[in-house]
Amino acid sequence: MFISKRNLLKSAAAAALITATAFPALAEMRINLADVLPESNFMVRNAAKFADAVKQATNGEVVISVKAGGSLGFKGPDQLTAVRDGLVEMADINISQQVGVNPLFGVEGIPFLIGSMEELKQYHAVIRPVFEKLAEQNNQKILYMVPSPAQYIYLKVEVDNLEGFKGIPVRGADKNTVDIVNALGLAGVAMPWGELIPALASGRVEGVATSATSGVDGKFWEFLEYIYPTNHTWGSNMVTINLDVWNQIPAEQQSAIEKAARDLEPEFWGVSRQGDVDSITAMTEKGMKLVEISPEMRTEMVARAEALQKEFLERVPDAAPLVEQYKASMKAQ
Repeated sequence: MFISKRNLLKSAAAAALITATAFPALAEMRINLADVLPESNFMVRNAAKFADAVKQATNGEVVISVKAGGSLGFKGPDQLTAVRDGLVEMADINISQQVGVNPLFGVEGIPFLIGSMEELKQYHAVIRPVFEKLAEQNNQKILYMVPSPAQYIYLKVEVDNLEGFKGIPVRGADKNTVDIVNALGLAGVAMPWGELIPALASGRVEGVATSATSGVDGKFWEFLEYIYPTNHTWGSNMVTINLDVWNQIPAEQQSAIEKAARDLEPEFWGVSRQGDVDSITAMTEKGMKLVEISPEMRTEMVARAEALQKEFLERVPDAAPLVEQYKASMKAQ
């Protein structure tokens, strides 16, 4: 039977990964969890709390070590394929950065579709099974999902209309965000988190579209002055585990891990909500200004986003029934 070189390398990597994690001690499986975010980020703190809960729930038989700040060498867009190919056992993955693997990973970020975290939870009831299937197709299992807080645009200038945005280079974490800021008149630049601070320091970008918690992580007050609560999109992270590793864990311990994830996920959503409030407070205390967006300006933003919504659904037709199912569920409430 012919085995391609790529599949052979993947099999070898997975076998080595399982051997390295499963057998250093008979009573203990050690697992690395890759995270590109800094240790101060709430997503990393969530992962660390989950790791503690797993250790306790499995009586120390499964030990997860969170490797923050990209210390394992993977950038955000690499995380899904790194877990898929057995290069790391687990990862905390920014879902929207995985659209290169499958464009459906961008369905959560349709601009101005979701108005609040409560609406996002309703949307997750529709899209999570799709994400779980996509994860399985990529040799991994989702353990829990947590949204980022509301989204903002950070700039050096204060404006009161979209003309003032024109041409300002603004970093977005993924193509979807870049498309949105372009529609608003800004000049979007797709860039991983690890490249952002040098880009701000050098002037390669003069703004950022991201959450408030990331604004604190990046100490944006050192580079930027104004915070615009655009709330233009939503995005989540998912913590996944390689299926080859998962299948080596005894069923009893699998159940304990799943329960820990299920129990902690609502708490992690609450952390995200509070993180938004605390982060805005921290940045304003450092001298940044939260700029109120006028109703007229927001109406124009939403109008410009309509074309992007239509374009996304045409480009990713499998997303259309998901959006319709979500809208129907909202009307039924």
